[in-house]
Amino acid sequence: MSLALGNTRTAQLPPNVNRILLVKNLPFKITSEEMFSLFGKYGAIRQIRIGNAQKTRGTAFVVYEDIYDAKEACEHLQGFNVSGRYLVLLYYQTNHKPRKMNLSMEEERVEQLRQQYKSMARDDDDGLDG
Repeated sequence: MSLALGNTRTAQLPPNVNRILLVKNLPFKITSEEMFSLFGKYGAIRQIRIGNAQKTRGTAFVVYEDIYDAKEACEHLQGFNVSGRYLVLLYYQTNHKPRKMNLSMEEERVEQLRQQYKSMARDDDDGLDG
């Protein structure tokens, strides 16, 4: 078994994999002890943060010490039934903040590109006729 474990530790991980898991669809009354019991099976846990505000109820962040433990937990607990609720696990992405876009500037840029490519197409047509 240690050989199989060693092979997974040297494998290249996708860029979206990290040590922080976002867990959704948790029972509202789940305790920290239950979370540590459930997620601790897959490796050492640095921190668990359970949402307790109205908007964050039913969610938690689980931070593992090792990225491979987080990957294993995500693979095994995705869709796991806890008190009649199926867990949804995602790797937390810190850099996926939507970029605010100035619509008028973007429309102007698109129009400039259209004009540029129209003139390029006309130049190509002139070269073919001659």
